[in-house]
Amino acid sequence: MITVTLPDGSSREYPPQTTVGDVAASIGPGLAKQAVGGVVDDQLVDLRFELTADCRLRILTSRDPESIEVLRHSTAHVLAQAVQELYPEVKLGIGPATEDGFYYDFDYDGTFAPEDLEAIEQRMKEIVKRDLPIERVYYDKDEALQMFDGMGERLKKELVEAKAEPPVSCYRQGDFIDFCRGPHLRSTGQIPKLKLLTSSGAYWLGDEHNQMLQRINGTAFWKQKDLDAHLERLEEIKKRDHRRLGKDLDLFSIQEPAGAGLIFWHPKGAVVRELIESYWKEKHRAWEYQPVSTPHIAHHELWKTSGHYDYYRENMFTLDIDELEYVLKPMNCPGHILIYNARRRSYRDLPIRYSELGTVYRYEKSGVLHGTLRVRGFTQDDAHIFCTPDQLEREVIGVFDQAEDILKTFGFDEYRVELSLSDPENMEKYAGDPEQWAFAEGLLRRVLEERGVEYKAEHGEAAFYGPKIDLKLLDALRREWQLTTIQFDFGHLPKQFGITYVGADSKEHQCVIIHRALLGSIERFFGTLIEHYAGAFPFWLAPVQAVVLPLSDKFNDYAEKQYKLLKDKGYRVELDTRNEKLNYRIRDAQLMKVPFMLIAGGREEEAGTLAVRNRFEGDLGAWEIPALCERFDELVRTRAVKP
Repeated sequence: MITVTLPDGSSREYPPQTTVGDVAASIGPGLAKQAVGGVVDDQLVDLRFELTADCRLRILTSRDPESIEVLRHSTAHVLAQAVQELYPEVKLGIGPATEDGFYYDFDYDGTFAPEDLEAIEQRMKEIVKRDLPIERVYYDKDEALQMFDGMGERLKKELVEAKAEPPVSCYRQGDFIDFCRGPHLRSTGQIPKLKLLTSSGAYWLGDEHNQMLQRINGTAFWKQKDLDAHLERLEEIKKRDHRRLGKDLDLFSIQEPAGAGLIFWHPKGAVVRELIESYWKEKHRAWEYQPVSTPHIAHHELWKTSGHYDYYRENMFTLDIDELEYVLKPMNCPGHILIYNARRRSYRDLPIRYSELGTVYRYEKSGVLHGTLRVRGFTQDDAHIFCTPDQLEREVIGVFDQAEDILKTFGFDEYRVELSLSDPENMEKYAGDPEQWAFAEGLLRRVLEERGVEYKAEHGEAAFYGPKIDLKLLDALRREWQLTTIQFDFGHLPKQFGITYVGADSKEHQCVIIHRALLGSIERFFGTLIEHYAGAFPFWLAPVQAVVLPLSDKFNDYAEKQYKLLKDKGYRVELDTRNEKLNYRIRDAQLMKVPFMLIAGGREEEAGTLAVRNRFEGDLGAWEIPALCERFDELVRTRAVKP
C-alpha cells in the first residue's frame, strides 16, 4: 500500500497504480465529478496519473489556478484535430499551453486567414460537442517512430527521436493522436469556453534556421465572464500598442532602408526622450554619479579580455579597420573600467560611480525584434559603481532607493522583485569562490528583507560572475516589464582587468563592481511609457503640452498673442488656426493626446482669458494667463501624472 497525504493533512492508503481519479472518487462523488487534474508533490498531472509511491496529492477542480493549464493544453489538441479534419494535408508541430492561452504550430504551405480561423473555431466547438474521451496510450519508441512516420508526421517523428523516453506517451481523442506528456482533461466535452485569436508565422522550435510554420493562437477559460474579460484586455492592449501609437502620434519609426531593429526618433518622440534623459541626468548629479562617455567601437581584444567575445560573439557586430577587427560595443562596462584604470585609486576615492547614457549594439534575430522593446541599437541608462566590499551594502541600498525614486516619478508605483542566485548543485560554472557567492547572495537577501520587500528567489539564474536583483514593473494593465537590474561582479571583470585600489594598509586590493541600470534602455523604457499611458503622457513629458484654438478666424490675432505668450514662457504649445470647425480641432487634439486645449473666442478676448479644457476633466472654465501658467508650473514642478 502507498500513503497519500491530502491538503488538510489527513492520509489515506491505496494500492499501487491507483490513479488520481480513483482517489478523487474515493473522497466523494461530488469531487470526482468536478475533478480535472491533480498536483502530485509538485508535479501537475491528469486524472489518469498512477500513484506508485507515498506522496502529497491535491485534487484540482476548475476553481484551482493550475487547472487552467490542463484545460488549455487539451484545447490545443482540439485545435490540431480541427485543423487536420478541415485541412488533411496539414502536418503537426507543437501545441503547448501558455500563460494566456495556447497555440499550435502547423506545417502548412498556405496561411490561415481570419475566415479560416472562424471555420476552425466552429469545428473545434463541434469536436467539443462530440465529447470524445481523451485517452493516454503508450508505445515503444520504435513503434512510436514507425507510427508517426507512417502518418507522414515528420516533425512529430523528430520530436520523438530527440525527446521521448520509453515508453512514449501519446494522447488519443477519436481519430486524432499526438505525442504528448500531458496533462489533459478526461474528454473534449469538458472544454467550456474557447476562442481563436490570431495566426502568424513561427520557426520550427523557435530556430530561425528551421522551416517556417503557421501558428494559430487561441485561449480557453472555464467561465464566459473570464473569457470576456480577457478579450476586453486584449483589445485594451491592442489600443496601447506602442508601435501603433508611435505611428499615430508621430513619435518614432523603423525605416526599412536603414534596416530592422533601429529606431528613428521623430521630433515629438525626441522631445520625450530629451525630457527623460534630462531628468535622469539631474537625478544622477544629485546622487553623486560622475558622467562619462565612451566610444561606440573598440578593438576586439578589449572584448576578449572582458569575456564578451567568447561568450557573446554571436550577438556582436564586428567590422574590419586597417586589417584589425573592431566591435560595435554591446556593453558599456569595459569602457568604464578603462576610465577607472586610467590612474591609481585609493580607498579614499571609493566609491566611484560612473554613469553614461551609452548607445550599444547587439544582434537580435529578426523574429524577436519588436518596436522599441527589442531592438539592435539602443541607449542604456548605464552605471557602474566601483567600491570596497565594506561599501557594498550601502551602495546596493542606495541603488534600490534610486530605482524606486526614479520609477515612481514616471508613474510606476508597483513592481515585483526577482533575486537571481547561483545553482548550489553546479557551483563550478560560476566565477569566484563559494565564500564570495555566499557573502554576495546573503547581502542581497538582507537588503531586500530589511526593506520588507517580497521577492522570488530564482536559483541558477545568476550571471556566471555574480547574483542580481531585477525589478519588474507593473503597468496600468498590470503587465510585467523587465527594466531595473542591480548586478554584482566581485570577481570576473575586476580580475580580468586588474581593477584594484590601494587600501589603508598601503596594499593593492581588488575592487567590487555593481553593474546597474534603472530604466534598462531609453528605447525600451519609452515603449513601456507609451503603453502604460496609452500615449497620453503626463503634462511634464507631453511633447505638446497645450494647443491654442481660436473659435473662428476673427479671433486668430488674439489666439496668436496668447500662444506667443505661453511659448515665450517655455511651454510646448501649438497654435491651430486651420479652417475647420472648433469641435473637429478639439477632437484632433484629443486624438493626439494633448493635455490642454485653450480656446480663444469673443468673451475670452474681452476678459483677457482662455477657455480651458483638459483631456481628463473636460471644460475647466475661463482662466487668466497668470493662473494658467501657475497651474502649468505646478504640474512640471511636481511631475504630476495627471493634469
